[in-house]
Amino acid sequence: MFKKISIAVIGAGNMGEILIQGLLAAKVIDASRLSAVEILPDRREDIKKTHGISVSEDMAAVRGKDIVIIAVKPQVLDATLAQLKEILVQKQILISIAAGISTQRITKDLGCEKKIPVVRVMPNACAQVLQGASALFAGEHAGRRELDLAKGIFDCVGRVTVVKKEWLMDVVTGLSGSGPAYVFLMIEALSDAGVQIGLPRKVANMLAAQTVYGAGKMFLETGKPVSELKDLVATPGGTTFAGLKALEKGNFRSTVGDAVEAAAKRSRELGLLDPSELLGR
Repeated sequence: MFKKISIAVIGAGNMGEILIQGLLAAKVIDASRLSAVEILPDRREDIKKTHGISVSEDMAAVRGKDIVIIAVKPQVLDATLAQLKEILVQKQILISIAAGISTQRITKDLGCEKKIPVVRVMPNACAQVLQGASALFAGEHAGRRELDLAKGIFDCVGRVTVVKKEWLMDVVTGLSGSGPAYVFLMIEALSDAGVQIGLPRKVANMLAAQTVYGAGKMFLETGKPVSELKDLVATPGGTTFAGLKALEKGNFRSTVGDAVEAAAKRSRELGLLDPSELLGR
């Protein structure tokens, strides 16, 4: 898919580097056709040394690249788009991972008349271990080819899905974007409970983490409904039913739902703010 494609990543921070690492590890692109733009000198040197790609501080380095990925912080997004407006042309594809920022807003900032194809992506932190969950949305000028190329990139760091309505990207942010933090909290709670009742911390940590990992893997690989898998574990009148009853008594389902809803709402709010207002948030 990427045999003759060149890719530039703007912002070689955490997610930027994860994408660089994932693309190279999957061997879908040669290092000679992958580059980055990074303003921090130490970071530039580190990326060059670690991954063997070209890294520049000059935004003009993305000129002529087939795909440009924006992986910068929201507070510098406007400045980044202002520079790109003078550089990008219609045949280039722009992929944005900026949470809450719509494709319409990006298209407008780049100049509507240029009709730059924009694909918006919401990845998550699990991409760091190549087990990410990413959702894609194609902007007004992006079609099947642009979506396929974006999907090919994020397939390198986990699983990918496509949503057809952009407002759903805020829901994705609340569910899978913020989701790893909810799961880490669940792991911590399970481990703490085990320690409180008598397990050594190291043992409790491993059992809690492996249980969450194994349950997710079991669901994805068997394809069985969650309710059916739950019944496999929960013997009538047994220990698991007692535990599930306690979770339901504590409004576990509605609490998780409230968390997803609150994060989705915040994503929508961030999309309405000027990036300069995000400083310190």
